[in-house]
Order: sequence, then structure tokens, then C-alpha cells
Amino acid sequence: MAGPSDTHEWMSFSDPEEDRTWLFDVTFLTSPWRCVYGAGCEGVLTGPAASRSEGCCSYGAHFADDQDVRRVEAAAATLTAEQWQHRSRGRSRGPIARRSGGAMTRLVDGACIFLNRPGFPGGPGCALHRAALERSESPMVMKPDVCWQLPLRRQDATDEATGHVTSTVTEWDRRHWGPAGEEFHWWCTEAPEAFTGARPVYRSLAEELVGLVGLGPYEALVGYLEERAVRGTALPHPVVRRHSRSDA
Repeated sequence: MAGPSDTHEWMSFSDPEEDRTWLFDVTFLTSPWRCVYGAGCEGVLTGPAASRSEGCCSYGAHFADDQDVRRVEAAAATLTAEQWQHRSRGRSRGPIARRSGGAMTRLVDGACIFLNRPGFPGGPGCALHRAALERSESPMVMKPDVCWQLPLRRQDATDEATGHVTSTVTEWDRRHWGPAGEEFHWWCTEAPEAFTGARPVYRSLAEELVGLVGLGPYEALVGYLEERAVRGTALPHPVVRRHSRSDA
């Protein structure tokens, strides 16, 4: 009998360097997901919004901590007017809004202040991302943590009795946004058109995974997945499975 349609496979191992267990979503990490910004992304508003070219930037980015804030503020100070459409507003008011719920990127006309819009001479997209590529740097150096991590999600849970940490790495689903996520018309890890990459996620997002978990755990993950691929036992992502059945 077939299992549930949303079945995922996982692998876990103990970190030899610290009191931690890593738990990885093998099904997503071996899937062909890719970012389709500008190539089919409908954004995260309440209706289709591909023409706005906002991607997942419509609501701004929440910062992980003060270090994340300082890094992005420093990066913003280096952007030129050719790289950043809203540079003058960012310079006058600051690119970051600090509120009781934490710091986040300021919004301009309903989207992140760092988002260049259609019609901008340099083209739409993240000004920080563009600047990093023009300098032959990794966008991870300049962008907010949540922006370079998506659609990867790491969650740490600590056992209060023992202090042992379980770190789970999986895909960012709409439910992780809370009640607001249910209002999204579209979300990329649910869309068949996003599962069309040439390489598995653990390879295409290798830099991001190393940034998220460290080199040692990443190499252990890759070793397992490469051996597993030789055995040919990978379970396709649920979206891929559902899409394949609908085409049959």
C-alpha cells in the first residue's frame, strides 16, 4: 500500500564536535528544486503577481540577531545608485526598521527597500545580491540571513534536562510563516515548476548548506547521499510525485 502523499525521508547522525544531533530532510535535499525568480515565480501575495517581480521580498526580511543587522547595514552603506534603486531613501531614513517585534528591512511601496523594481535600469531583483555578484563575492556576505537561507530552514531544539541539541534542516514551507503563510497564493516549495533544476539541492545550495550547518556536517551529509545515490534508493519529493501522477 502506498504511503501518505507528503512522505519525506530523513537521515540523522551525532555531531562528533558537540552535543548535537543533525536531522536532514533527505527528500528535499535530493530533489531538483531551484529558485525560479524571474522564470515563473508568482510571488507571495494573495494572488498571482509575477509581473511585480517581488519574489519572496514583498514583506521585507526579519533579522536573526544584531550581528545580522550590523552586517547588512554595513553592506548597504557600500551600494551605489546604479545598484540600488531606493538608495536615497535608504540613506535618509535608514534601510532597517526597528520595532517591538524585532528589526526588519524597511518597506518601500509594499516591498523590501533593497528590492529593485521592474523598470529600474539595472533590472529587478535584490540590490544586495546584485552588488555581491558584481564584486565576485557570495551574496551570503551581504544579504540578511533569512534571504540567503531560503528555502532552507534550520531549527534547533534543546533538551532542557540534558542540554542536547537537535538541529533539523528541511525546506521552508508556508506553515513556517505562521497564519500569514496560508494567505500566499503561491509558494515555491509547493510548485512543480520550481522542481526543474539540473542538480540536487544538496549540490546546488552547497554554499548555503555549509553556511547553515558547517563544513563537517555537510561533508557527512554528502557522503551519505552520494553512497545512497549509487544504491538508487532516493524517494522523489512529494511535489514531483504528485506532478508525475497528474501527467500519467
